[in-house]
Formats: sequence, C-alpha cells, structure tokens
Amino acid sequence: MIEETKKKITENLIPSFEEAGNISLKLRKQGLKKEIKKDNTPVTNGDIEVNKLITDKIGNLTPNIEIVSEESPANKSNENLKTFWLIDPIDGTHDYINDRDEFTINAALIINNKPEIGIIYAPAKKRLFYTYHEKKCFELIDNKEKKLNCIKLTKQGEIKAVAYSNKLKPIIEEWHKKFNVTEHIKMKSSLKFCVIATGEYDLYIAEPRACEWDIAAGHAILKNAGGLITDFENNEILYGKKDFKNPSLILKRSSLLE
Repeated sequence: MIEETKKKITENLIPSFEEAGNISLKLRKQGLKKEIKKDNTPVTNGDIEVNKLITDKIGNLTPNIEIVSEESPANKSNENLKTFWLIDPIDGTHDYINDRDEFTINAALIINNKPEIGIIYAPAKKRLFYTYHEKKCFELIDNKEKKLNCIKLTKQGEIKAVAYSNKLKPIIEEWHKKFNVTEHIKMKSSLKFCVIATGEYDLYIAEPRACEWDIAAGHAILKNAGGLITDFENNEILYGKKDFKNPSLILKRSSLLE
C-alpha cells in the first residue's frame, strides 16, 4: 500500500476517533454499564459503542481488509492473517471505569505482519497521535500537526521510564538497572508508547502480557517516530500470532537514552 493511500485512510479516521472519544466521555459521565468477560476483565457499554463506531468506519474505508478487535470474535480464529486491522476500542478499561484519564482508543493497520498505520486518542487528556509511514508520525494539537521524532525532552543524564506498576517485578528492576533508569512512573494504557515517541519518557520494559491489539497502534507510532521496539532477545515484534499474545517488550526512545 503506497504512502498516499495510507495517509488518506488515516486522515479519514481521525474525526471518527474524536467522535468516539466524545462518546466515551459522555457515557462515563452518564454512568457506565459494566460486565465481566470470560477472561475476567471488565467491559463497558463505552467499549462496545466505541468499538462499533470505529469498526464501522474502518469497514467502510477498507472493506477488503479484515478487522480484529478485542471486543469482537470476528477473524480471531484466522491463523493466516498478514494484512489486517487490530482495534482496541478502549485500552485501560480500569482507568476508564474509575474516572481516570489515561485510557485510550486504538487502531492499527498491519501490513505483512508489521504495523504501518497507528492511531491513538486519549480523550480525557485531549491528546491524539497518529502515523501512516516512516518519519510521518504526529500529535494533533489545536488542529495542527506536531511531528514526533523521539528527541529527548528529559534532562541529560536522566533516564525516565514508564512502567505497568509502581512496584516493579525483579526482572523489570534488572532491566531498569541495565539501562540506568533514574526514575519511573506508572502508566497502564498505550499512552506509554506515545510519550516515548514525544521524548517525554525514554523507556518501557514489560514481561509477556496482554495482546496484540493493546500494542499495535503504539508500536506503529513509536517505530515511525524513530523509536526501537523488540522483545528481550532483541527480536522484531510481528503481528497475527496464534491467540494474538504478546511477547516480552522493550520500548526505547533511541539506542542512546542519555
């Protein structure tokens, strides 16, 4: 798929993400209806409404490309996916339910098992990030594009990490020591990819957890901004794996973090 086509798809999706964000906040203000799924994770009417809006729009834009969403069974049994959409309508559902502001709306277009387009919107923070090609990665601020290129915004000598929990597991502590991390903060949603792409933070390390739809859009954004994403063995992260399970992750703003 050529760059211009990917750009048009992305630009056509952005208004739908903004609309979905408004819906998510409106439903939360009205009081969410919550259920527990088979995997013991929560889902709300907000997740379902956002999922319908985003998948309908993507289906209209790219009717011949299959869609895999966290909140739908469609295409999840297909083990031969190479070019497809991955959608996480609301990443950080616990934060969404508990009136916190880090939850995000996510979609990624995977082409030949690699993320190319990525859109992430954090509606409670009014931060929208997107990419459609290498070196074409942006945050939309007051309807103006700010290009993202992973340039360090933290102080020289400081290495700031985001982490899934305030209390680090021993293996994550070991990796933090290896990279000389000077401080870390808790951040649960895909926003962590974006704040590394902006240069606000330098690093994220995670054991195998979550699923491909949790990371695909962020992967595209960080990769196309110039960041590095591998597993603990320095392998490339590919998509369309059986059960859509993630491996370990190392996200770096650059090879030199200081």
